[in-house]
Amino acid sequence: MYEKRFYRELLNNDLYTFSVCVGETDLSISCDHNLEKQAYGAIIKARKIISDYSSKNKMFQSSLIPLKDGSVNEPLITQMLKAGQIANVGPFASVAGAIAEYVGKSLVKYCKNVIIENGGDIYLQSTTERTIGIYAGDSPLTGKITIKIKKEDYPIGVCTSSGTVGHSLSFGKADAVVVLSKDTALADAVATATCNMIKTKEDIILAIEKAYNIDGIIGVLAIMGDQLGVIGEIELV
Repeated sequence: MYEKRFYRELLNNDLYTFSVCVGETDLSISCDHNLEKQAYGAIIKARKIISDYSSKNKMFQSSLIPLKDGSVNEPLITQMLKAGQIANVGPFASVAGAIAEYVGKSLVKYCKNVIIENGGDIYLQSTTERTIGIYAGDSPLTGKITIKIKKEDYPIGVCTSSGTVGHSLSFGKADAVVVLSKDTALADAVATATCNMIKTKEDIILAIEKAYNIDGIIGVLAIMGDQLGVIGEIELV
């Protein structure tokens, strides 16, 4: 199901920005100059890798629990499987972050600044400090908080999961869970798992602490209603 990325209307940066859509993949891309052709090629390649593996392993897309690596020689698939195992979710919980990073790494060959947004999951490589706004649905904190990403933080993945916004499957009720990691697929999977844990405001602290204890996680933020929980190396503005 496609859902309009209305939050993209709030995007404001100094880069050349364009969108590329292929099937269910809808990316907003900001970089130094027009790389639409290269981005399209990278998306096609990533989707083919995932499609080819899915045709061999029918559970890859539908499983809600981790799957074993098996004999996989494709780094993108290995990354997704590993992210699911670490976060204790199905591998496809990491697909948006994995594709964002795959495309981003393809484009950094051509320019120094690349920001890939894939349904709230972001891969960033930049030469300057950036800020990322947090959309948390009807929470009064929506639009009030941004995360500062410093130059020494790049490359980095910043992924968001929500139990109240969007169509993605979630078993939780958090308005937004944001996870930072050098591994964008891992950030995506952990954001999903953490959001699943938050059913009430009392769950926030335990959920973000558990997420932050995972190797590779830099920081975690969770919003539910008027409550905010933050842990790790996250600078809020």
